[in-house]
This record gives sequence, structure tokens and C-alpha cells, in this order.
Amino acid sequence: MGLFGRKKTTVGLDIGSGLIKVAVIDHGRSEPELTKVAIAPLLADAIVEGEIMDPGIVADAVRAALSAAGIKNKPVVTAVGGRDVIIKKIQIDRVKEQQARELIRWEAEQHVPFDMESVELDFQILDPDDDGLEMSVLLVAAKRDLVEGKLRLLTDAEVTPSVVDVDAFALHNAFEVNYPDAMSGVVCLVNIGHEVTNINIMDDGIPLLTRDIAVGTRRFREDLQRERGLSAEEADGLLQGYDRSPHLQTVTETRGEEIAVGIERAAAFLASSSRSSSKLKAAYTCGGGARVPGLNEALAARLRLPVEMANPLQRLRVRDGAFDSLVIDDVAPLLMLPIGLALRQVA
Repeated sequence: MGLFGRKKTTVGLDIGSGLIKVAVIDHGRSEPELTKVAIAPLLADAIVEGEIMDPGIVADAVRAALSAAGIKNKPVVTAVGGRDVIIKKIQIDRVKEQQARELIRWEAEQHVPFDMESVELDFQILDPDDDGLEMSVLLVAAKRDLVEGKLRLLTDAEVTPSVVDVDAFALHNAFEVNYPDAMSGVVCLVNIGHEVTNINIMDDGIPLLTRDIAVGTRRFREDLQRERGLSAEEADGLLQGYDRSPHLQTVTETRGEEIAVGIERAAAFLASSSRSSSKLKAAYTCGGGARVPGLNEALAARLRLPVEMANPLQRLRVRDGAFDSLVIDDVAPLLMLPIGLALRQVA
């Protein structure tokens, strides 16, 4: 469909375990423009380890975030992720896309450790213009229960989804716009959330592997409370601050070690299961945990790689007033996923 058949704005909705984040992007100009950002807090334990414990509370927070963004009766782009989503690059015989669509379920049976009757499948041909006997295909499988659970939540919140994407692809979209130079070689984008850290490894700009580890800012906070006797508010103040407190050093080293080991294992698995001999050349962090003072330095020391915080606003046009009373430096690391969702133009 041509440009005039596409909607002018896209609303990205990121339902995290600590915050609901909304980003609105206008696609009507020569380049995308972020026009509105809204963030709503979620009560503790409303979502635990990706599972929605209290749908009513989460639906209320979704409505509050969309209302704050001035969104009413407009479809949203949201995403699913976690261990129930599989992303895998495979080789199949070169056929036309329609034939590939017919073949993909059989191919998926060889690569996806789920019952094929319980998954939603999609794919993208990575080298459509090549003329070899085989072609590279990026296969995506998500458990149907995961997708249906997200749809039920949106129904409860009286929200219509236009697209249900995959977290790793949305992160990649925002990263590619802002860091085009990182689209060569093997790099890692590490999204450190409230409860979970998503590790996404890309090779020449193609997301090839995603892994989740159960470490997030909640663990950092609990460590500070337990080891330093701080209140939850005091611990959050240190984690969200700009100064590297001595209280933080042990926590960033310990939890940073866990995250670094997760990255190393994911990179080693990718190297052993693919034809690429390239080694990881850099890591970029995003999510609330990317702002923890000293964490990026701890990761860099452990991985012996450059590690920097990825800014989803690095090259993105931002309309005046998009952030209202929000402090841009405080919230920018939280926005890689919702911006990536909103960057998707919806037919």
C-alpha cells in the first residue's frame, strides 16, 4: 500500500512490569517525529515475571497512560516478548514468498520447541534479491496464549491493537534509526527493565537472538534495601540518580556480573549455532536499568567491550511539548521500546 494509504500517526504502547509507556509518532513529514510521550506507574506486583496478576489494575494504568498522551479511540501498536517467543534465522530453498508462507509451518517444526498447534508464526525473507539456491529467513514463533493474553488485556482497557509486534523487533527499529553505524558487525542491545533484562544480539542489523534473564532494577533495589538498610524510596533515589554512590558499587558489580554472563552465553550460543565467526564488538543498554550509575562501566569492565547507554532520541525529531512535565534525560532510556513500536507505520 502506498504512503497515502497509511495512517499519519502511530501509537506505541509498552506494558512493562513497573511502568506503562506511550509514544506517539507522526509519519506525515519527510522523517518521523515524536509528538507525545506519557508514562503511568503500575502498582507493585500487578505484573510478576511477565504474568499479569491483576488485569484490572493494569488496564486502568493503560487507560491512564493513553489519556495522558491525549489518545482516545485510536488503535495502538504493542508487543509480546519473553521465553515464549522464538526468533531464529534459518535457510530454506529459494521460493517465492507465497510458497514460503506455505512451507514455513513445516520448517518451523524443525526449529521451534513448541507444539505447532499452539503458536502464531511469521517470517521475513532477509535476502529477497539474491539468486542462490537457498535463502535466509528470519522465523518468529510466539505462543498463542501469550498473544491472546495481551489481546484480552487490551480489550479490558478498551483499546484496539492495530499490530502485535515482538519486543526485539521494536527495540531494533528504534535502535536502527538512532544508531545506523551499529548496523554492521555483531552488537548487543540490552534492555534492563524492572524485573527482566532482555538481551538482543544483532548481526549486520538483523536481530538473530533474544534471551531474557530474571534480573532488573527491582533486584537492584531489593539488594540495596537488604544490604544497606535503605528504604525502597532511598534505594530508588540512588538507582535513578546521577551520582555513583559507594552504596551502589557492590550491587552494580554483582548484578552487572549476572547480566554480563547472560550476554556472554547468548553470544557464545549464537557463535556456535551460526556460520558467523564475528565476535561481539559492542553493547548498548536501554531501559530503566541503563541509568543505574556505574552499571555500564561495570558491564564494560566485565565484558571487555565498549558499553554505552542507547538514546532513542539521538537522531529522532522531537516536537516541542512532546514531554510536557517529564524530564527528558530521566525518561529517555525508558522509551526505546515504545518509540520502536510507534516507528512502525500501520497500513
